[in-house]
Amino acid sequence: MDSSKTKDYMLQEDEWDRDLLLDPAWEKQQRKTFTAWCNSHLRKAGTQIENIEDDFRNGLKLMLLLEVISGERLPKPDRGKMRFHKIANVNKALDFITSKGVKLVSIGAEEIVDGNVKMTLGMIWTIILRFAIQDISVEETSAKEGLLLWCQRKTAPYRNVNVQNFHVSVKVAKDDPMGNLNLAFEIAEKHLDIPKMLDAEDIINTPKPDERAIMTYVSCFYHAFAGAEQAETAANRICKVLGVNQENEKLMEEYERLASELLEWIRKTTPWLENRTPEKTMVEMQRKLEDFRDYRRMHKPPKVQEKCQLEISFNTLQTKLRISNRPAFMPSEGKMVSDIASAWQGLEGAEKGYEEWLLTEIRRLERLDHLAEKFRQKATTHETWANGKELILSLKDYETASLTEVRALLRKHDAFESDLAAHQDRVEQIAAIAQELNELDYHEVAAVNQRCQSICDLWDQLGTLTQKRREALERTEKLLETIDQLFLEFAKRSAPFNNWMEGAMEDLQDMFIVHTIEEVQSLISAHEQFKATLPEADGERQAILGIQNEVQKISQSYSIKANLINPYSTITTEELLAKWDKVKKLVPQREGSLQEELARQHANERLRRQFAAQANLIGPWIQTRMEEIGRCSLEVGGTLEDQMTQLKQFEHVIVTYKPNVDKLEGDHQLIQESLIFDNKHTNYTMEFMFCRFGCGHNNQSLLLTTIARTINEIETQILTRDAKGISQEQMHEFRSSFNHFDRKKHGAMDTDDFRACLISMGYDLGEVEFARIMMMVDPSATGMVSFQSFIDFMTRETADTDTADQVVASFRILAADKPYILVEELRRELPPEQAEYCILRMPPYRGPGGLPGALDYTAFSTALYGESDL
Repeated sequence: MDSSKTKDYMLQEDEWDRDLLLDPAWEKQQRKTFTAWCNSHLRKAGTQIENIEDDFRNGLKLMLLLEVISGERLPKPDRGKMRFHKIANVNKALDFITSKGVKLVSIGAEEIVDGNVKMTLGMIWTIILRFAIQDISVEETSAKEGLLLWCQRKTAPYRNVNVQNFHVSVKVAKDDPMGNLNLAFEIAEKHLDIPKMLDAEDIINTPKPDERAIMTYVSCFYHAFAGAEQAETAANRICKVLGVNQENEKLMEEYERLASELLEWIRKTTPWLENRTPEKTMVEMQRKLEDFRDYRRMHKPPKVQEKCQLEISFNTLQTKLRISNRPAFMPSEGKMVSDIASAWQGLEGAEKGYEEWLLTEIRRLERLDHLAEKFRQKATTHETWANGKELILSLKDYETASLTEVRALLRKHDAFESDLAAHQDRVEQIAAIAQELNELDYHEVAAVNQRCQSICDLWDQLGTLTQKRREALERTEKLLETIDQLFLEFAKRSAPFNNWMEGAMEDLQDMFIVHTIEEVQSLISAHEQFKATLPEADGERQAILGIQNEVQKISQSYSIKANLINPYSTITTEELLAKWDKVKKLVPQREGSLQEELARQHANERLRRQFAAQANLIGPWIQTRMEEIGRCSLEVGGTLEDQMTQLKQFEHVIVTYKPNVDKLEGDHQLIQESLIFDNKHTNYTMEFMFCRFGCGHNNQSLLLTTIARTINEIETQILTRDAKGISQEQMHEFRSSFNHFDRKKHGAMDTDDFRACLISMGYDLGEVEFARIMMMVDPSATGMVSFQSFIDFMTRETADTDTADQVVASFRILAADKPYILVEELRRELPPEQAEYCILRMPPYRGPGGLPGALDYTAFSTALYGESDL
């Protein structure tokens, strides 16, 4: 009843014959009826009254009564027993009644505290009128008229019943009115939980029964019957809401489980891919490379499929939640789709870095093996040369030698210094190689460093000893003048030649690592240049041998019988001949090795060209298919089912084409086994094929993933269309508008494009209204509006969905207008499964007047729709 009708009715009350209020019969009826009515509500709080004019005098039970019937909290009562405490409490109650739009005429707190029966009954009638009768309205009538009209309609089917007022009409009964009334009171109390408020004798024996008492009693029937009719509707609504909620909770639990498993796999796999601990040998690194290939072929593909299916399940669940007007599903911390995508991106990054590291490490080990072998060869050659030199330089043979012998020793020393200078370059090369091995972290670098240090220490010692010996020989030279020119010349020429041959043998036996035909051809060209110097070297060899022959001729000419030994050189003609023969043998061997490497590089080039020929065909094919799929998701025309059929045809074409990519993967395997790291004949890499098509068994391609996601989007649109009752023409119109304003063709509109789209559709947007709409379509504040969000917005306004307020109102009906509900009421009104679901999840009621075991249905209902933190 509106406020104007309430005032009119209250005016009518004031105009009633006030003398009748003092009628003893009416006062008796009102005492009984009002006392029973008050107790029917006070029992909800676990108390009651015995004497209506005495039990309300301190104001405490009066305030409690108002709290129970209004469901609101009153100010805290004064607990003192003094008169002014009681007046203060009654005033709080009267102020609350006044705040509800009720005008209290001549009713003061002092009269209630003093036990004024008239004022107390008048106050209780005012409360009954405001909280029990005022809201009764039938066909826009006043409360009294509406209640009378309701009684007339309810009794219309019964004969001999004609209700015209709340005085004598209630006692019109045929045969046995007293028995009928008592039976009615008994049935109402037993089955409708309406306490007995009237006595049949008072009604039958009174010419005009009290209208207020009868209206109070009849209003209880109105509320009881009205509540019964609403209970079934409320129960059905709750069952529907709970059923949807239970299904969604199962889907959420399944998502959480699958997300946990996928994230756990990523968490365990990523550290393995991030491990950059190098191995010491090439064999161990090759084993790591093979393990990585097994991971990419066998372990990763099923996880790609799981990730795709998880995203599809998440999108389907969110669509169901939006359709049922439920809050969006928020996975537990760290399990959002974006979290999974971020973890997957980290895995991909680690995977790429791991592969690059493997290849780099293999190249490093190849380089290390080459350098280590080169170090060993040069170190062995130098150590062989330096062996015994320290002892020779420490000899003091010149002290007892003749002049000729001293001169020989001096010349020998000159030759040694030439030889020493020639070996300076080799020592520097040994040190440089050792330094590079240190920089590249060679696993046996300690042994290399020790050997290099020994060579350098000996080299420094040889330099010191050489200088000391020269000083001694030069002091002796003033006394000794005999010099053997031929031996000296032999020594000076044989030492560099010998050093040249040793260097040539090192170069001819040197390992080489090449990756292209041009590099091999460069080595072959250098080898041909070396061969061109052999005639000149042979001439030098013959000249050196000629010196030795000249010595023999002089010896024979002058009949020298002594075993002539060149005092200036340890090099013999036999050594020169042996080394020369070895150089001549090594030349064709080196040439054969280079030719074999040239043939291998030609084979590698054929593999490059073979791979490139296929890749240059498959790459454009994949790009074309990606473009076709993109156009299919953007074009407007045909039904959603037709678009899904077209996408499935694309899927069949891609699956049919997969053997071509598998063959390409076979060629790529041969290239990797041949350690081919580049291909100038194509811009398409196998990583490109992996990313967009996928290779190997059970590998999920980007093409098929894109199709699956697009099919899922169309299925979502079909689900939304069918659930919201959207026609195909409307879906086309939505798609056409979306595509027109998606100017960047990213599959989503930015804020400005979305505003322009709404304006074009007739929306009059202010900043506040537009901000509200953006909160609906872009709750994550990404600044972009997807097509699904756009469809949800366009259909949300006309959707027939449940709300939290509706569910709260339904529970309030089942709870007989109490702010809480009991377990037995849930089990009585709801099916067993839904009742137990509510009992398990509904929190205890913490408000005033709650009974033991009372449950808070308001908090439970708002939690269902994400409006509380329950």
